[in-house]
Order: sequence, then C-alpha cells, then structure tokens
Amino acid sequence: MATSSYNKGFIYFICLVSAMGGLLFGYDWVVIGGAVKFYEQFFGLGGSPVLQGIATSAALMGCMAGALTAGALADRYGRRPLLMAAAVLFTVSAIATGLFNDFWLFCIARLVGGVGIGLASAISPMYIAEVSPSEVRGRLVSLNQMTIVLGILAAQIANWAIARPDIGGQINPWNVEMGWRWMFWAETVPAAAFLVLSFFIPESPRWAALNGHREQALSVLSRVGGTAYAEAELSAISASVADAPERKAGLKELFRKRYARVLALGIILAVFQQWCGTNVIFIYAQDVFAGAGYSVSEAFLNIIVTGVANVVFTILALQVVDRWGRRSLMLLGAGGLALIYLVLGLCFRAGVTGIVMVVLTVAAIACYALTLAPVTWVLLSEIFPNRVRGIAMAVCTFALWVGSCTLTFAFPSMNAALGCSGSFLIYAGICLCGFLYFLKACPETKGKSLEQLENELQ
Repeated sequence: MATSSYNKGFIYFICLVSAMGGLLFGYDWVVIGGAVKFYEQFFGLGGSPVLQGIATSAALMGCMAGALTAGALADRYGRRPLLMAAAVLFTVSAIATGLFNDFWLFCIARLVGGVGIGLASAISPMYIAEVSPSEVRGRLVSLNQMTIVLGILAAQIANWAIARPDIGGQINPWNVEMGWRWMFWAETVPAAAFLVLSFFIPESPRWAALNGHREQALSVLSRVGGTAYAEAELSAISASVADAPERKAGLKELFRKRYARVLALGIILAVFQQWCGTNVIFIYAQDVFAGAGYSVSEAFLNIIVTGVANVVFTILALQVVDRWGRRSLMLLGAGGLALIYLVLGLCFRAGVTGIVMVVLTVAAIACYALTLAPVTWVLLSEIFPNRVRGIAMAVCTFALWVGSCTLTFAFPSMNAALGCSGSFLIYAGICLCGFLYFLKACPETKGKSLEQLENELQ
C-alpha cells in the first residue's frame, strides 16, 4: 500500500502521544545532570563518590524494575494502561523529589520516577511499532527517540533558566536550597499532559488481535490504512501465531533455543547503547566540561549546545533511518564514536581545553543521535516475533538499564581514578568491539513487515 493512502493524521497523533513517554523519559533522566552539584551540596555528598553514584543511579535502579515488569504487565493488561501508569509515576516522582529534605527519601522518589522511565522506555517504542505501517515504521519508532532528545533539551534549558548565576565564583545559595527542587518540579506539566492525552489513544491492534479482540484490532487497523489493509494485517498476525497453541509467552518460552540468536542480539544492542559512553556526557556534563576548563555557569551553556546538536541530528535520523537502513547506521555510530572518543581521550590526556573539547563533545553527541540512540530502539521493536515481543522488549530494556545503571554508578569512581582521558579511551575500546560485532551479527530490517522479519530471523 502506498504511504499516501494511510491516515497520517491518526497515525502521527497516536504515535506522538505514545512517544510522550520518551519525552518524560528524556527529561527525568537528564534533569539530574543540572541539579547534581546543588543537591550534592544540600545533602553533603561531597567527597563520597559512592553516595554520589547512588543519587544519580537511583532512578536507573527503578528503570530496571519498571523494564523487567513491563513485558508481563503489557502482555496481560495491554500497552495503553502501562503508558498511563508511567505518566502517573512521572508526576508523583517529580513532585516528591523536590519536596524531600532527607537524602534517602530523595533517592526513593528518584527510584519511583525510574520505574516510570522503565515502563515508558519498553512500551512506547513497542506500541509505535505495532501500530505503524512497515514502510514508515523506522521513522515513526524514531519519533520516540525524537521526543527523548526533546525531553533532554527541555531539561537542559530548564536547568539553565532556573539556576541563578554563581556569586564570586561560588555556587549561589538559592540553587542549593531551592533551585534543584524547581528543576524536578518543572516535569509535572508534561507528565500531566501525557496522562490526559493517553486517554485518547487506542490499544495496540496487535495486542488486541493476539488477545481475542479481533473487532477492536480491525477497527484500529482500518483507521490506519483502510479495510483492505486491516484484513491483510490481521491475516498476517494470525498466521504468525498459528503454530503456537498458547496465546501468551513468558520467560520460559523466550529462552527457548529458537529465539537464542535474536535475543542475544537484542540484549547486546541494548547494553551497547549505554556502554558506548555517550550518556555520561548528559548525566555528568558538568564534570566533563570542568575537565575541559569550564566553570559551572559556562558548563550550563555548553550543555545546551550539546542538547541542540542532539535534537538536530535526531531530526536528521528521522529522514535517513528508512533510507540508509538500520545496519549501516549502527556501523556508522559504533565506528564513528570509537574514533571520536579516541581523539577526545588523547586531548584530555594532553591537557587540551576550550572550544576544541566542546566541538569534540558535540561531535560525539551528533554521531550518537544520528545512529545508535534511535536505531537501537527501532531494531529492538522490530526483531522479535509477535508472540514474545512484550516479554523480549522487557528483557532487553532491563538489560539496557542495567547497562545504564552500571555506567552511571561507575563513572564518578572511574573518573576519580583514571580521569576523563582514561574513561573516554575505555569507551573508545568498547565502541570498537561493538563495531566488529554489528559487522557480523546486525541484520537489515528496513521495509519489512514485523511478520516477515519473524520468519527471517528465527
């Protein structure tokens, strides 16, 4: 069916609403990067890399819990209710994080928000993939990454706008007492909007079809592409599970030998997206730019520059993901970052400071935004069979957040021991290993239906 014959207004509306989970994911995940120096002083965390790591990784621990439960819950109750639950958790966490004066309660509030991130990061791309026509699926799933980077940029701008200027080279006391609180509270506005809009999107037609709601699935698919498209899609969905006596699949089914290759690919994709190291720049941006010779105030402006680059190159990714293909972009990302991090690490070792370091940092963000950041989510939403997609996405998203949590927790100690130079040289080595693996194992999925990929990848 020609792309022009689809109901683009309806498709983009439901995909954008679902992708608001990504926007909140991006905001909640990065807002801490601007608040970290202020709440560390408020809670007296200076000189304790372990407590600093706990504070920044508390949300990521929640991410793991949310991601681990997302698949089973989404398969039982549907995709839409889980998106609504994520919106509630984002709202509660944003309010509570700014209210608490106790460090451990602060961490618990961050953990609650992390559960919301875990749910949204697993469900949003899966929902979009399940409602999207194959010809534009890559672009539409990449919308989720687009909203993630918009959330990141929104957090960076909010942090910059809320933080008051340093006084005599010292952190402004207002930032320590109240500034970091308002950075978290600002999230309540988009979180409430996400909750309201989620009432206006339908359930995933593939989930509906696999759970005996054929008329509901037919109705949604008909709105997407018309009656003929809906009948063809339903026929393909039915055929994909015709040989499966049970409708639902759990971990035992997922870990069968028939899924071993594709599950290994999914887990490695997920972990590599984090261990490639780029997300350290977002969460510990102030430390990275301090190592490049910038003050706290100057670092905030540089952080916004990286956020703008992140958005620009994610927009470019939307245009090329269905043209260049997923495999080519993964290879470009892993190879490009290996080279950039090698140069960046050597520059830190040589004591280079100033604009050169900003340019290299922006180049790393641009490479990541164009390739690994969006394409990982696209591939994860595509490579698994209908019958195990929910639980497989949960397992891979859990692996992604394990990777993110270990990366985030380890960086303060690693940076203290090795400096930015050693840290980025390690990330360069990881990216080189990723390039070699994808060269051998990453398939091309563009332009193929989910059911066609199911037949090819098993």
